[in-house]
Amino acid sequence: MKSTAWLFRCSLFFLVLSVAGKGSMFVANASDHPSGGVSASDSPQQARDVSGTWSGTFQSRQPSFAPFTMTVMIHRDQSGVLVGKTSVSADCMKDGTVRATVNGANVVLAGGDEEGNHITFEGSFDQSGTVLNLKYVLNSSASARCESDDGTGTMVKR
Repeated sequence: MKSTAWLFRCSLFFLVLSVAGKGSMFVANASDHPSGGVSASDSPQQARDVSGTWSGTFQSRQPSFAPFTMTVMIHRDQSGVLVGKTSVSADCMKDGTVRATVNGANVVLAGGDEEGNHITFEGSFDQSGTVLNLKYVLNSSASARCESDDGTGTMVKR
């Protein structure tokens, strides 16, 4: 059972790395996505606006891991890519950066910190467009307290 969980986590880690693309080990590159980024024609729904400040709490599926909070300020950079700076209160992650991809009501935030910890959030907006319901997968560097983690949480737009 333990080797199955390890294999799953390794597979998930390599999936996250493949999403990170050739641009950076810390952020996913939306231009590497087959859709080339976000546009209203990608989905029957118009993409929601994820720009702004989002804050929330996340709980690990591991009972021994404490919940953590994160605030992210998302904006479009000079090339139009949605990027954000994170402020994280967690044992396994430090402040870092993410890139955001939005397709209709679905959102992916992928990034990491300077210590080599990588995190991906995936989920969707609620009906109001001011709440993100997210699942996360964290792959920490070998020196971190937790090698990998996953869980759920909610972020609210301020």
